[in-house]
Amino acid sequence: MRPVSKKAGKSKKTEGNVIALNRKAGFDFFVEERLEAGLALEGWEVKALRAKRVNLTESHVLVRRGEAWLIGCNITPLSTASTHIHPDPTRTRKLLLHRREINRLIGAVDRDGYTVVPLKLYWKRGRAKIEIGVAKGKKKQDKRADKKEQDWQRQRERLLKHKVS
Repeated sequence: MRPVSKKAGKSKKTEGNVIALNRKAGFDFFVEERLEAGLALEGWEVKALRAKRVNLTESHVLVRRGEAWLIGCNITPLSTASTHIHPDPTRTRKLLLHRREINRLIGAVDRDGYTVVPLKLYWKRGRAKIEIGVAKGKKKQDKRADKKEQDWQRQRERLLKHKVS
């Protein structure tokens, strides 16, 4: 018999790897497809990401001239950053994707009226990765229906909890 690995049962994506989540994206959009992209970062940005000083809430992805860019992502510099560098917290950052992935994004945005939103920022093998989603915006009634469904799920859990006890 083979010995059981120590890593058996552990998932590769642990909660410790997640840097930031964009919870607002799940409320405002129907996410239909997810892609993983790399980020072109400067040194001070990597240090700030390790300290989890990032906000994805107001950011979005723009595809321009065959390249994907992350716009509006706020990475707050550390106070111990170098004095000869003047960091720009909301600078436009390049996303690293394969050509066919960029072409798929262009097709979805141009023809089908989708938008591309960042969903999650995380570490993978020591590199910062961002999960982006091809999404369609929700209408007000869709948001209300989702809220109603969440409330019902919460209430159902409470009822089941009290029944079992």
